[in-house]
Amino acid sequence: MTKVNSKHTADSQVILSQFMQPEHANALGNVHGGWIMKLIDEAGGLCATRHARRPAVTLAVDSLRFLSPVHVGDFVTFTAHLNWVGHTAMEVEVNVEAENLLTGEKTHTNSAYLVFVALDQAGHPVEVPGLILETEDERRRWGQGTQRQADRLSRAKREAA
Repeated sequence: MTKVNSKHTADSQVILSQFMQPEHANALGNVHGGWIMKLIDEAGGLCATRHARRPAVTLAVDSLRFLSPVHVGDFVTFTAHLNWVGHTAMEVEVNVEAENLLTGEKTHTNSAYLVFVALDQAGHPVEVPGLILETEDERRRWGQGTQRQADRLSRAKREAA
């Protein structure tokens, strides 16, 4: 996609990190999944806002997988980057990694795909910049994001019928 004001994926990437405290724990003593989901949404929203330079709101959480638990005491990093952009919508992938600070062991704990829409001052969807694809990985992620967007639109059409 080549729009006049297109940007590189690195221009909008966001990395958030947080030390997990006891107040983040669930009844099992692990970090509550809802807390992780909040931070995923926050990282994704910041990435989308940085790209659009406009407020961006969550339209959908397309996929969120918990691969392993996050423990109290882990240092957790949320890395968000754009995979795909449309006219007003953006797909952001957020990857979550927990690090045990005492051992240095790092574990990929979560992956999520979220869709955000950029808004103007009146709260209406507004056009977003294009995405400059430079690497094979960026082109692969774009293609996969394009397919997920087609699937989302197809599901929405079926649900509306």
